[in-house]
Amino acid sequence: MGECSEFRGWDELIPDALGLIFRNLSLQEILTVVPRVCKAWHRAASGPYCWQEIDILEWSQRCKPEHLERMLQMLIARSCDSFRRLSVSGLPSDSLFSFIADHAGSLQTLELPRSEISDSIVEHVAPRLSNVTFLDVSYCKKIGACTLEAFGKHCKALVGLRRRMHPLEAADKACQDDEAHAIACTMPKLRHLEMAYHLLTTRGVLEILSQCRDLEYLDVRGCWDVKLDDKFLKERHSSLKVLGPHIVDCYERTFWDDECSDYSDSSVYSWDFMEDGVDVYEGESDHDNFWDDEQDLAGLVVRFYGGGLNFAFAGFDWPPSP
Repeated sequence: MGECSEFRGWDELIPDALGLIFRNLSLQEILTVVPRVCKAWHRAASGPYCWQEIDILEWSQRCKPEHLERMLQMLIARSCDSFRRLSVSGLPSDSLFSFIADHAGSLQTLELPRSEISDSIVEHVAPRLSNVTFLDVSYCKKIGACTLEAFGKHCKALVGLRRRMHPLEAADKACQDDEAHAIACTMPKLRHLEMAYHLLTTRGVLEILSQCRDLEYLDVRGCWDVKLDDKFLKERHSSLKVLGPHIVDCYERTFWDDECSDYSDSSVYSWDFMEDGVDVYEGESDHDNFWDDEQDLAGLVVRFYGGGLNFAFAGFDWPPSP
């Protein structure tokens, strides 16, 4: 049998193909394992092909605010402003949201639940988010109708909106029909709308239905003042699926309800191995002997799994060699 093989080595795959494959790995593996397999994989993990979709939703629920900011800056830089989806929980500031908007020319899906963004910053940066087609601003307590109106005016292709609230957070608010009015007036192309546990009235929901003619899914669970007649819905909105308002469910526990929700002393990630601008293959790293030093390998494992973990993050292991 000849020495030549009809199969190409994994390190010979083009970067965009590697990027598609690496999307099936966890965030931890892409950032701390893949770059150390070979030079080709290191280049792929550091380039835009792996970061067309930036999904750090789960990790961001447990990290410290300063680590979240550094992570977003690094991943957005790696994407070369070509990321099409961003999913992150708990943005801590308006300035970080403005940073995201500055680089969001290709962004289509924006998920920012539990973020500390304000009406004023959204009104200021919404024109830069004109390509967004799906938006999640659930549990964002500092925004209201002004934010929804700004998004609606500038995101002309918006077809999906998720704006859920926590029952306890909505309890002390006045009627939120102003948000329903903003949606009805500025988002006529909506097909998917989630407004669970808002203090809406029947009038507010009917205004949405009268203006959003393409609506296919409406979630009004916990909107107890909404009374929708089944006969009316069948006659006027036969293709619409309505969830709620009277559904007995167990409201999902949020990360702040966890008894062990305090930040750990150490991050889930070891930042020593994650900063961009350090080529581990070109002699610029302090860990050149990583592959030959079992102590360095053990040290990485300790730092990678050593703090801030619970059952939600358990079970990660090194991937098999290609």
